[in-house]
Amino acid sequence: MYYIAETDKSFEQAASDLDTAVKRNGFGVLHVHDLGGTLRSKGIDFPEQCKTKIGLIRPAQMISSLSQDASLSQVAGEVESKTIQMIDEAK
Repeated sequence: MYYIAETDKSFEQAASDLDTAVKRNGFGVLHVHDLGGTLRSKGIDFPEQCKTKIGLIRPAQMISSLSQDASLSQVAGEVESKTIQMIDEAK
């Protein structure tokens, strides 16, 4: 259901590289989840960086559980393929 790529890059570098890859392919990043930043903003002492992961929920599987429309499945498959390509470029 998910595609997750782990990278040795810092969070900041991976986020920047993903943004570049996404824009190069004509898309936009919807959300970047910074676990450490979120915890620190809540007043929790979290000095360490987590291992960086870039991922997505696979659109083709999500659509297939909601609809049997072949045209939607085709678009979801194309989006999934392109998104995985962008993640792989950024990792």
